[in-house]
Amino acid sequence: MSPMSFAPLLGRIPSGLFVLTVRSGELDGGMLASWVMQAGFEPPMVTVAVRKDRYLADWLSAGSPAVLHCLKADDKTLLKHFARGFEPGGPMLEGLTHRRSAQGVAIVAGSLGHLELTPKGHVDSGDHRIFLAEVTGGALEADEPPAVHIRKNGLNY
Repeated sequence: MSPMSFAPLLGRIPSGLFVLTVRSGELDGGMLASWVMQAGFEPPMVTVAVRKDRYLADWLSAGSPAVLHCLKADDKTLLKHFARGFEPGGPMLEGLTHRRSAQGVAIVAGSLGHLELTPKGHVDSGDHRIFLAEVTGGALEADEPPAVHIRKNGLNY
């Protein structure tokens, strides 16, 4: 069976839109993420998929703390900002209002809310690494609908 026969349906599996910020030493990093899922109640856990060739995959594999920001459906500001991509320690926070979590990770203003994460393990899945992370804090900051992402093709972003 050709992947082209199922690619349109695979792309229509809905996901959220998130910004993942990570801190490694004195460096900040961040990226857009869409493959996120709750993975446990006690303790609260989530999974986040990151391409293996991204520097953030290395940071998370080493146990660097992270913050996951859920984007708002009707506000594309953070989506546009983080779509540019940033090198380690680059100008990711330039022009953004932010504060720091207890672990020093950037919590960016303007999202629906955030979850503070501590990586607990990972598994490789093809070209992505799926991280299991414990939710150690966070807050809902706006009572609005979350952004939902649906792709036309399930074989690329």
